[in-house]
Amino acid sequence: MKNKYDRSAEDLANVVGLEHMNVTVPDQRIATLFYIVGMGFTRDPYLVTGVVNMWVNIGRSQFHLPVGKPQVIRGRTGLVVPDLKALAASLKSVRKDLKGTKFTFKAGPGYIDVSCPWGNKFRCHKPSAKFGPTLLGMPYVMLDVPSGTAKGIAAFYRDIMETDAKVRPFEKAPAAHVLVGQDQTLIFREKKGKLPKYDKHHLALYVANFSRPHAKLAERGLISQESNQHQYRFVDLIDPESGKKLYQIEHEIRSMTHPLFGREMINRNPAQTNNAFAPGYDDRPWAAPYSA
Repeated sequence: MKNKYDRSAEDLANVVGLEHMNVTVPDQRIATLFYIVGMGFTRDPYLVTGVVNMWVNIGRSQFHLPVGKPQVIRGRTGLVVPDLKALAASLKSVRKDLKGTKFTFKAGPGYIDVSCPWGNKFRCHKPSAKFGPTLLGMPYVMLDVPSGTAKGIAAFYRDIMETDAKVRPFEKAPAAHVLVGQDQTLIFREKKGKLPKYDKHHLALYVANFSRPHAKLAERGLISQESNQHQYRFVDLIDPESGKKLYQIEHEIRSMTHPLFGREMINRNPAQTNNAFAPGYDDRPWAAPYSA
């Protein structure tokens, strides 16, 4: 046969998708200005449409933004956007309205670093081969963790969550790289010094084998919530050999039989306006066509 393919490149292991990141925000108006107008994302038009929570679509992932005291992820969220020039223009358009908040943005080579009005950090990348076919999405979340914990965190995800996890450098620091879906990774980067106190923000993952990780977590007393038939939660990451607690971030674990699994996300084209309208261009694709 002439064609040779790396078949292992298509393996997803047990964790099949990073569904959302959840942080509380104190003001939906300010959140709308930042996430919808400035960043150009899409408020979910069908679910959670009231004034106490907001779901924001980015490709096939979301931010969940319940109203409350602001929570800040200890690290940053990596995003892919189709057009950095258009993003810079829309961020400039909200600068005046967000004056007096922690909102900032600065361009780098192939990306724009953005801070939200409450201090959450994002790195918005242009599409590239390292993110697969993604044109709009959440390819990684990078979390700062204490020195010396990356190896144990990688072992936790390999042994308990049964997904691929390796330790290799990230920005010159040791880091656990955890596969959590197609072209999606959690990166736990070691950082010297004292980290901010954990403020109960959380992330949601879909898994293929739902019961086996649950049994392993329950055996160690790590289940923090038995949500329903399709979902459970845990907070503590431990070294599976020693049992030592290494890091805290709440995980909302969903089965592939969860009613929301595979739900199609609406992603609007932010360039479409009532004054410059073109029929057929309301939607924005989140992935490029496959090429052999």
